[in-house]
Amino acid sequence: MRTTLLFLCLSMAVRAQTAGFAERDPHYRLQSEDKIEVQYRYTPEYNALASLQPDGYASMPLIGQVKLAGLTLEEAAAAIRRKAGERLNDPEVIVLLKEYVKPFFTVAGEVAKPGRVELHGPVTLVEAIALSGGFKDSAQRTQVLLLRKSSQDMARVKVYDLRKLMSPAGIQEDVTIQSGDVLVVPRNFVSKLEPFVRISEAGLYALAARFP
Repeated sequence: MRTTLLFLCLSMAVRAQTAGFAERDPHYRLQSEDKIEVQYRYTPEYNALASLQPDGYASMPLIGQVKLAGLTLEEAAAAIRRKAGERLNDPEVIVLLKEYVKPFFTVAGEVAKPGRVELHGPVTLVEAIALSGGFKDSAQRTQVLLLRKSSQDMARVKVYDLRKLMSPAGIQEDVTIQSGDVLVVPRNFVSKLEPFVRISEAGLYALAARFP
């Protein structure tokens, strides 16, 4: 655990040096299950509350379906304005975020505190393990799986050698975690692995079962 915390500090120091004056708080981008309020300045009768569906679309009066997932609030307002412009003359639109799904990642397997962890700013792979309490003695540190969603029901799978990433020479190759990522820390060697897996509860349990 002490070693994990040491490299957590080292990782943060390296990232601080390389990040420079990069934007610390990038604009929030809409995702499925977010709830928004759409306000029309001159035609308030079309104001509406809408939820983003799993496919990223939101359904609203007057304009119907608009894909908003992945857009900032300003970009969403522009997309709605273009769509509404087919019915209204030069509409002015404001989009407000009412409810949102907090970004998170999940760590499963041989860590002290497996489960969901909320993302508060950038987090690397090494830091994610530290936030989960560090490796158990039974953890296979050279074969940590990272599952990253590539489509609605598929995830890309990569294997990382955390022992290498936690070394002074390898720390700069550490990987930044994204919201929705799943880390699996197995106990035994990963012998065969498909480059993509299907996302489902049953599939995830089956994957974890390969590493008893």
